Amino acid sequence: MFGFTQRGMIGIVLMIVGTVAFFPAVFPGTTRIVGMLPLVAAALLTLGTYLVGTDMEGRPV
Repeated sequence: MFGFTQRGMIGIVLMIVGTVAFFPAVFPGTTRIVGMLPLVAAALLTLGTYLVGTDMEGRPV
C-alpha cells in the first residue's frame, strides 16, 4: 500500500500510536504515570519515523 513494505507500514502505525499517546498528557489533572506518557510517545514517533524513512531504496529521508 502506497509503495511501502511491511516495515514501512509498521512505521506508519507506530507514528499514529505515538501521536495519539500524547493526547492524555495534555489534559489538566493528569497523574504522574500519564505525565510520563509523552516519553513513550516520543520514542514511538522516533522509531516510526526511522522505519518509514529507511523503508525505500536510496538515501534515507
